[in-house]
Amino acid sequence: MALPAHGRGAGDFASLRAEFALPETFPPDVLAEADAVAGDPADHGLARVDATDLPLVTVDPPGAKDLDQALAVGRRRGGGFRVRYAIADLAAFVPPRGAVDAEARRRGQTYYLPDGNVGLHPPQLAEGAASLLPGVVRPAVLWTIDTDSHAEPTDVDVRRAWVRSGERFDYDAVAAAVAAGTAHPAVAELPRLGRLRRERAVHRGAVEPQLPEQRVTAGPGGWTLDSRARHEIEDFNAEISLLTGMTAASIMLRAGVGVLRTLPEADDDALAWLRRSAHALGVDWSPEVPVGTVLAGLDPADPASLALSAGTKRLLRGAGYTAFDGAVPSVTTHAGIGGPYAHVTAPIRRLVDRFATEVCLAVTHGRPVPEWVRQALDELPRLMGTSDTRAARVERACLDQVEAWVLAGHVGRTFDAVVLRREATWAEVFLRRPPVLGRCVRAGTADGDVPGSGRVRVRLTEVDVDRRRVCFVPA
Repeated sequence: MALPAHGRGAGDFASLRAEFALPETFPPDVLAEADAVAGDPADHGLARVDATDLPLVTVDPPGAKDLDQALAVGRRRGGGFRVRYAIADLAAFVPPRGAVDAEARRRGQTYYLPDGNVGLHPPQLAEGAASLLPGVVRPAVLWTIDTDSHAEPTDVDVRRAWVRSGERFDYDAVAAAVAAGTAHPAVAELPRLGRLRRERAVHRGAVEPQLPEQRVTAGPGGWTLDSRARHEIEDFNAEISLLTGMTAASIMLRAGVGVLRTLPEADDDALAWLRRSAHALGVDWSPEVPVGTVLAGLDPADPASLALSAGTKRLLRGAGYTAFDGAVPSVTTHAGIGGPYAHVTAPIRRLVDRFATEVCLAVTHGRPVPEWVRQALDELPRLMGTSDTRAARVERACLDQVEAWVLAGHVGRTFDAVVLRREATWAEVFLRRPPVLGRCVRAGTADGDVPGSGRVRVRLTEVDVDRRRVCFVPA
C-alpha cells in the first residue's frame, strides 16, 4: 500500500535544491564548449578501433538516457567467459582544463531527485553525443576481460573504440527474456557469470547488506513511496561493473599510479558489536563464519535479518578515494567489495571515472599518464568526498520530504514496523507500508518502550513537513 502525498508544498523540491545549492542550469560558456565538442570527439593520441560489429546492448533502469555502459558476455573454450564492456568516453568530449572540465569538478557527480536530475555534464553530452544510445555509433573505451571457469580474470585489454549498441533493455525485460529462453546473445550468459561472480564475492569476504530500497514515484495524487528488493539481473549487471573496477585497480596498483575507491577493514570492536547484535536477534553466526557469508544467507523479508543488515552499515564507514603516484598507499582495498577497486564505469555520472580510465589506457599501452590526469590526482579525493557527502544528504532529504508528505494527515494512525536500531532514547524503525524510515520514542516516556528486535506496532505522533520530520511511539 502506498499512501498519496498530502500537505502543503507536495511535489515541490525547489527549496531542497536551494538548500543544497544545486545548480539549476549550466553556465553559457560550459554549454558553448559542449556544443563545440559534441561533434568532434578527441582520441588523446590513441587511435580508435572499429568495434561496431560487436553485439553490444545496454541494461539500465527504464527511461535512462545517460547510458554509460554497453556489454556483451560470451563463453570461451575451457568454460571461461569473455566480457566486452564499452564505457562512454567522456574524455573525448571534455577538453582538459576547459569550461566543461571546471564545471564537472565543481559538481563532482550527478545528483538524483524525484523531479529531475542535476547532471554532472551538459545534456547535449550526457544524454546525447557521449551516451551509448542504441543504433548510433559512439566513441567508447572498450574493456575486453577474459576469465577462467571460476569467473576470475585472466587477461584484459583496454582501448579506445567506435561502438554501436544494438538494443536498450531494462532489468525486467532481460529477466523476462532469460526466463523465456529468448535472451539477446549479449546477455544470455550474464546470469551464469553474475552468479559465479557473486559466489566469488562471498569467498573474498565482501560485505553486502541486504536492505530494501525506498523508491519515490509520481502518482495521480502526488508522490508515493514503495520499496523493492534489488533485481537479480541488476545484481548480475553490477557484477560486470565490479569486475571491471577491480581489474582497473589491479592495473593502477601494478603501475604505481591512479586513484582507488577504498574502505578500511572494520575494527574488532565493530565486528564484536555486530556479533552481539546477531545473538540478540537470534541469527545463527558461528565463530568461524565470515560476516559476508552470514549476510549472503539472510532472508531479506525476515525482521531479524533486516535489522542485522541495517547494523552491518557500521562496518562500512570510512569509505573514500585514495590517489597515489609513485608509492602504493597503505590501504588499497575496499572492505565492502573484498579487494582493490576503482571507479571507471560511470564517467557520465561521476567525475573520478574519467581520470581513472585515462590512467588505465596509458598504462596498458605503455604510454606516460597524461600530465593533466596526474595534476588532478591530488584533488580528486577531496572533490569526490565532498560530492559524495552532498549526494547522500540530498538523497536522504528527498526521502524524508516525501515521507512527510505521504504521512501528513495521518497523525494518530498505527503502522506495522521493524526495529532496525536501538539508541538510548529512541529507536530507528522501518515501516513496511508505506516504506518509511523514522524514529520511535523509547523508554522513559509515558508511551513505553519498543522491543529489542522484530516486528512492532507504532503510532504516528508528529509530521513536520517543513523540517522533513516524522515521529512515532510504540502503539
